[in-house]
Amino acid sequence: MMKKSMTRRTFAKTTALAMAGIFVGCSVKNRYDVIIKNGMILDGFGTPGMTKDLGIVGDKISVLDNLGEATADLIIDATDLVVAPGFIDIHTHTDVELLVDPRGVSKVMQGVTTEVSGNCGYSPFPVNESDLKEMNERLNEKYGITANWNDINGFLSALEKSKISINYATFTGHGSLRGYVVGKNDVVPTAEQMDKMKAVLEESIKAGSFGLSTGLEYAPGSYADTEELIELSKVVAANGGIYNTHMRNEDDTVIEAIEEALRICKEAEVSVEIAHLKACNKSNWHKVEKMLELISQANDQGLPVKADRYPYIAYGTGLSTFLPLWSRQGDTDDVLARLNDKNQIKKIEEYAISRGTRIGGWDRVMISSCRTDENKIWEGKSIQECAIESGTSEFEFIRQLLINERLGAGIVGFAMDEDNLKKVLSSPFVMIGSDGNAVAPDGKLATGKPHPRFYGTFARVLGKYCREEKCFDLPTAVKKMTTMPAEKLGIKKRGSIVRDNFADITIFNPNTVIDKATFTDPHQTAQGIEYVLVNGKVIVEKGKHSGIRSGSVLRHQA
Repeated sequence: MMKKSMTRRTFAKTTALAMAGIFVGCSVKNRYDVIIKNGMILDGFGTPGMTKDLGIVGDKISVLDNLGEATADLIIDATDLVVAPGFIDIHTHTDVELLVDPRGVSKVMQGVTTEVSGNCGYSPFPVNESDLKEMNERLNEKYGITANWNDINGFLSALEKSKISINYATFTGHGSLRGYVVGKNDVVPTAEQMDKMKAVLEESIKAGSFGLSTGLEYAPGSYADTEELIELSKVVAANGGIYNTHMRNEDDTVIEAIEEALRICKEAEVSVEIAHLKACNKSNWHKVEKMLELISQANDQGLPVKADRYPYIAYGTGLSTFLPLWSRQGDTDDVLARLNDKNQIKKIEEYAISRGTRIGGWDRVMISSCRTDENKIWEGKSIQECAIESGTSEFEFIRQLLINERLGAGIVGFAMDEDNLKKVLSSPFVMIGSDGNAVAPDGKLATGKPHPRFYGTFARVLGKYCREEKCFDLPTAVKKMTTMPAEKLGIKKRGSIVRDNFADITIFNPNTVIDKATFTDPHQTAQGIEYVLVNGKVIVEKGKHSGIRSGSVLRHQA
């Protein structure tokens, strides 16, 4: 039976032993805050594992060696376990959730020590007064909290004051930036507005943002043309950031969308990350080989292009994406007015029905979250089921739900192919990103039927796609979660087990690690993650959250 134990020695006892000179083969120099013994260390670089002990002093890795009789306040016996760098979730949507619950439960329990948010064109900054008012109405109603910031400095300061359990980094959302400067309508920015967007973006990066993210399938970011994105990306490049893109399309014109991303990369000379690389809907599944070929060719040409992906065949987004882009202009009330306008409903319905047809039917779209209590009965059910139960057509159900929820309903769409998923995950250019929020199975974040990727992404890659499907070996799997995202983002001293790096460590059982969350029962933490340390402190101990909050806000060094 595998041996997993932890012993504690008090500082007073250690000091007394040192003064008495009775350390066995050990001097004061051999004393550590934490020792991890007997584990198989994967350093994050994709190299084979090595059996060594790891000594931690303060928040840093002090030594990798055979520590013999060295002593510590805390000794973790990692026999039969893998000791890896803490996982970096390079694509998340966690922001205010850490103000609601600073523990980051769903993420840290699957080994994540660093969240990278502000993706798909949305960040909770910059925000003008009218949008801040609307955001606060939603936050106060849902969580009982209030946002008191307008820019990145205010937001990151709020996170620091809340003392979070995990590390946090963020992009600046292009949709948020455009809404702040230009507004939410489909218009071309004036020269003055373009200059202001550049200035606000540069200020954000200098204050700690890691670059610019786009959500080109979402309003208002979708209203930008390629030239606008190139100009903004030049600002990103000049400040050492990266351009992270939820591309303009992920189904019928996905090839053209990749070509646009590569054009931006080349003309702006900017490092690019393609978000959640996938081909949606069966008619497009054959395009994955060409998609991967385009990215491979770009790398051969020296273009700095990577991608991320989560290990599921369903996406998660808002129900409002089933509305045509022209109908999503303006604020929430503007969109709701169109949904109530008899002269516009028919055109909206035609588009929505086409989306349902393209995905393969309304039985492939599930309601995942609703804001209001009366609509929570629909969570976990397909739109087809909801329409039957409500006695309406699928479109009329969608229309009424969006109106009642003020556009706040979430969905899961089963649109991807399993074989394609394996090809994408196996690509040497693809990192692991959950595309999910930090939530919890208890408290205010234990609501709805969120996509299981919120809880299971990293454990599922290790268990299903590494151990069971053998898409790649274990060192490669860990590399995709650690050094690859750290190097892409330019995060120093994290993502690898190297002396003097920050002690972000994940210790897991390679034989049992697996995701437990499902689409109908998602609030289940991962299995097989035994210990997680963030900045040298134990956040997960024997599969349970310790309650310790030792995370840091990471700011990009422009």
